[in-house]
Amino acid sequence: MATVKLTCFADEISQDLEEQLDVLQQEGLRYIEVRGVWGKNVLDLTGEELRQIRAFTEERGFGISSIASPIGKYALQDDFAPQLESLQRAIAAAHALGTPYIRVFSYYLPENSSLDDCRDEVLSRMKQLAEIAERNNVILILENDDHLYGAKDDRCLDILQHCASDSLRLALDPGNFVINGVKPMSEAYPKLQAYASYVHVKDATSEPRQFVPAGEGEGQLDQLLPALRERGYDGFLSVEPHLHNYMPHASNPKRVVTAVRALKRLLERADMAWK
Repeated sequence: MATVKLTCFADEISQDLEEQLDVLQQEGLRYIEVRGVWGKNVLDLTGEELRQIRAFTEERGFGISSIASPIGKYALQDDFAPQLESLQRAIAAAHALGTPYIRVFSYYLPENSSLDDCRDEVLSRMKQLAEIAERNNVILILENDDHLYGAKDDRCLDILQHCASDSLRLALDPGNFVINGVKPMSEAYPKLQAYASYVHVKDATSEPRQFVPAGEGEGQLDQLLPALRERGYDGFLSVEPHLHNYMPHASNPKRVVTAVRALKRLLERADMAWK
């Protein structure tokens, strides 16, 4: 039986790396997704800071699952050159921290523009990013986030098919699909499963429109996990809680622990092993 790997957006716990690892270690996790450390975005960390993170996480028995970059979470009309520079920093971070994965997005569209009007520019940018990734032996994982070109399943598929690259895959996010009116398993998964090489564990409700712990919303995770088991998926399930609205008075560590334990319960029901 395939064993999935649990990881987490650890900056939702704290900006302090030691506290991030302490909380995840008590839950049995051995991987973290690096987005924010010491008050800095991962792309702003110096080479020395990246070396410190690598040494400290390895000393604690942790691996790095992904570089959670903000690449592509910018306006499409903005100059592309800074995005290419950001990708080079993300590649350097990925190599320094020992992970092939870099999270990316698919651009905010100009006001009053249509998806079709912006398609060529989005696809051109994503293709260039994928080609650079391929030359540098990293894998970009595209998150289907809100308000972006690839917020819905058909447009994600459009990007992935156009780029046709093993260096651009999908970070499947069921919660984000719910927020955008897409049924994750009934509609999105059949189209996108061949590209899904990473999973962000967010669940959500459409009314109220908010994120909730795994299994408590409309994200169909009770269907997703068995589907992953059947295909022998042994990649990452990355907990990204976003539970501020659901648990407004809880501490950040409490929100993360709640989200992690919710996923563990679903994995147990699905008879899936994790590490």
